[in-house]
Amino acid sequence: MKLPVKFVVALAGIAALAAASVVYVVQAKANSPERQAADAAVAVDSSRPVALAEPGRLLFRNGAAGPGYGNVASVPVSDPGGPRRISSLNCERFYTAADGGLCLAKEPTPMPGAVARFVDTALGEVKRVDVPGIPNRAKLSPAGRMGSWTTFVTGDSYSTPGTFSTRTAIMDRERNELSSNIEGIPLRIGEVSHRGEDVNYWGVTFAADQRTFYATVATGGRTYLVQGDNEAWNARTVRENAECPSLSPDGTKLAFKKRVADGDVRPWREHVLDLATMREIPLAETRSVDDQVVWLDNDTIAYGLPRENGKESDIWSVPADGSGAARLLIPFASSPSVTTAAR
Repeated sequence: MKLPVKFVVALAGIAALAAASVVYVVQAKANSPERQAADAAVAVDSSRPVALAEPGRLLFRNGAAGPGYGNVASVPVSDPGGPRRISSLNCERFYTAADGGLCLAKEPTPMPGAVARFVDTALGEVKRVDVPGIPNRAKLSPAGRMGSWTTFVTGDSYSTPGTFSTRTAIMDRERNELSSNIEGIPLRIGEVSHRGEDVNYWGVTFAADQRTFYATVATGGRTYLVQGDNEAWNARTVRENAECPSLSPDGTKLAFKKRVADGDVRPWREHVLDLATMREIPLAETRSVDDQVVWLDNDTIAYGLPRENGKESDIWSVPADGSGAARLLIPFASSPSVTTAAR
């Protein structure tokens, strides 16, 4: 059945985690004895399936070699270094909410293509949307009604502004409404209405009210954090130089990556913005994180970080108040999210 389309524009266009609960707390080079021990300790729990209805599980894309490579897996948030359950659902990006999940996967087609799969708590597909481009970002609202995904339709990196084009969709599952490309949403930069053929959106994150969202918009060689309203269908800039936002569970803070250097070498540093005071805090993670982070709780974020070889990645965490140090949570993993109790 064809979905009703709200707006389509065809342009070319993720309580604090205690240190005692973390098995792997190294911040070391890839060849250190500690890192090798973590790599060798990847174990699988095949006694139970991956289920999204169980609160307190950390979901992720499994990057360990073997038959479950690329599949959705889970470990307890309280024991992230423990044995992982591995499903049969293969995704490039995955995100879970109260009543299910969103899997953004590659789709074998003559042209680069993807599929957005909404799944239930047992990871069974309940809806799918074919999507052009290369999978990049996926998010759900806390209750799971709103979903969003971003793909690259030209280029495959955010490192150099102006060299890529994205397509970002928002879907209201309750109304069965799909905005397959939100580039046409009326946008205000400051007090001025803005339209441009170079507009690109990516990295949507939703508030609990099911209508407010934040995202990145790039235009005129600049990037902005925008706040959007899915009901009024408009968006306005909040500040400049903020990408891939992620809203905290209590809705008071936004984590985002901020460009701190030009070029492809360590261009970003992760920051947290207090929405009440608009004060931003640089986090203790000083490596360049090219990810849309997730909140493990209101005080801790988690994110995927590639290894030095660029082929594998691990999930790390860091306090959201600028204190502490980055900690390794799960080796050979990416795209984290956390299961919560149904609301």
